[in-house]
Amino acid sequence: MRNLLFVLAMLLAVSCASTVKFPLSSVAPAADITAVKKTDKHNNFTINVTAKNLASVDRIAPSKKTYVVWVSTKNEGIKNIGQLNVRNAKTSSLKTLTAFDFDDVIITAEEQGDIMYPSGTEISRTRIK
Repeated sequence: MRNLLFVLAMLLAVSCASTVKFPLSSVAPAADITAVKKTDKHNNFTINVTAKNLASVDRIAPSKKTYVVWVSTKNEGIKNIGQLNVRNAKTSSLKTLTAFDFDDVIITAEEQGDIMYPSGTEISRTRIK
């Protein structure tokens, strides 16, 4: 009985999440990037971006200092939601919470992480519902 409840709870949790895979990047072609969007009980949005095999930001052309993750919100424009820190090529991730509902997730390479608008090289973008 306990196993059945666990399986039902997992199905409910998965059904409330949207998962997408980013398209192949011409700047970082080996990168395998996914994003998961969930809504919590307070109507906030959790996003978890995971990148595997993403090149160190100083190895792309032109080299930059950090990867920044952006969301294109439904009513507030583009918002910086944090940085992907790539220490090695295996896996890097960013998990954060935002009050803004969004449809698009964008990753750019930037000179600094605390900027208000994307201005660097776009690595990839995807639409998530």
